Amino acid sequence: MAVLKVKFTKTKRDKLAQILWILNWVSVVSGIILFSLGLFLKIEIKKRSEVMAKGDINSVPNMLISVGVIACIINFLGGKICYDCSDANKFSRWKLVMLPYIVCTFCFTFCILVGALMCYTMRNELEESLYLGLRDAIKFYKDTDIPGRCFLKKTVDLLQIGFRCCGNNGFRDWFEVQWVSHRYLNMASKDVLDRLKSNVDGKFLVDGVPFSCCNPSSPRPCIQYQLTNNSAHYNYDFLTEELNIWMKGCREALLDYYTGIMRSIGITALFIWLFELSVLIGVRYLQTAMKNVLLLGDLEGESDGWLLENSFVETAKYNINIIKNLGKANQISTVSSMNDPNIDVQNTDCGKTNVTTKSIPVAR
Repeated sequence: MAVLKVKFTKTKRDKLAQILWILNWVSVVSGIILFSLGLFLKIEIKKRSEVMAKGDINSVPNMLISVGVIACIINFLGGKICYDCSDANKFSRWKLVMLPYIVCTFCFTFCILVGALMCYTMRNELEESLYLGLRDAIKFYKDTDIPGRCFLKKTVDLLQIGFRCCGNNGFRDWFEVQWVSHRYLNMASKDVLDRLKSNVDGKFLVDGVPFSCCNPSSPRPCIQYQLTNNSAHYNYDFLTEELNIWMKGCREALLDYYTGIMRSIGITALFIWLFELSVLIGVRYLQTAMKNVLLLGDLEGESDGWLLENSFVETAKYNINIIKNLGKANQISTVSSMNDPNIDVQNTDCGKTNVTTKSIPVAR
């Protein structure tokens, strides 16, 4: 029994073909949107690749870009097919193409759904990439004279200023690394030497943060050094006073930023998937309706259209049997050929030219 069978008149078939022709061109625009969103996300990730560890974070934008390009190609072809389906004579040349086209379009719409879901499952990979990338960027913040790392100070400072954040998890991350370059340390100072000797690794560690962590809207001058020393500042209590530096870590700030972008892209991709699925359903109805018209032979009469010719269970069993028997039709049984008496039998008359024939007596 057919699934969701609908009866179509010639007028309804023509209108359906015209509507699908328009919707396929709209789908081309949706493919351009998917491509643009994927490209935008890829550029945003590329902008801050210095503070991200290498990983699979580009899988989502690459998926969206690929799906967008395929959408433009498939829907452009679909528009041509639907336009020709308004004429039964033109449909005959697409008759064998439409079913493979519908199968390919179904796989393509499934890829759109996968891309939309990936936007919501990418958070863990992105968080790990940001954590490792920011940790290394803060670690090499002071290496302004080393090739390949000289840009990290500027990158981290602009990042902290732009996203109003400080450190990886928070401002205390700067307490654990030497972020002041040796070229700016006064080695003749006893305090500097004592601080270097007090650390096992010989690092100059301070309870301070770079200037880019300062909050410019704070009512008092920025306190970026000796943050935990109450006696070093007038009327200052580290435990009770709200610090005038950014409290949020840059990993959290960047994660919120990218999560917001991917959430918006995911919602857009879901709407596009629903739209493409509705167009695919319409194309399936048009294909089955036009196919039945040709079978009936009455191009002006009514015809049935459906999503599946048989039930879901019967269709699944049929396709599974096709997969199981795939390639068996081309196999040759060696056992049967061994028992075939017509194989390897020599023709004893081959090559003989002088063959005597008996004449037929003529009746008198």
